[in-house]
Amino acid sequence: MKKLSELAKDETGVIASINGDARFVSRITSIGLTPGCSITIIKNEKRRPILLYSRDTMIALNRNECDGIEVEEAAV
Repeated sequence: MKKLSELAKDETGVIASINGDARFVSRITSIGLTPGCSITIIKNEKRRPILLYSRDTMIALNRNECDGIEVEEAAV
């Protein structure tokens, strides 16, 4: 498993777990990122927010938030 921030542009994955305090987990799940959810990385540049696509929505997350989200790489 990888942290969300470790995925490269155009890589896809499935969220395996969300780790953090209750407020963080609540916020992330409320925007639609839940375990089992498929994601695709749109943009992942150093020192910039990560832009991802999931459930017909584009989402920007800062790097600190991405460290709490573990992803399994999707089989192609």
